[in-house]
Amino acid sequence: MTAGGGDDRAFAQAFARASRRVGLIFAATALFWILALEIGQAYDLTPRVRAFLDLMALAGFGWGLWLTYRLWRLRQGERGRSNRG
Repeated sequence: MTAGGGDDRAFAQAFARASRRVGLIFAATALFWILALEIGQAYDLTPRVRAFLDLMALAGFGWGLWLTYRLWRLRQGERGRSNRG
């Protein structure tokens, strides 16, 4: 066992939690978008409202993508730190 073994385990657990959160964000955004499309069609919402709902979904996907990028950068930094010593 290395000297930083506990830190590595804590990092892995935190990383896994954050990864699950990102997955839930993507899944919830996709579900929201599908429901928004169906509701928009069923209630004959105006194109302006439908566009707003599409923009909300786009923002959710963008947020998930941003969090994924941050996790990737965090993981790259952790790998570099563990290789140094």
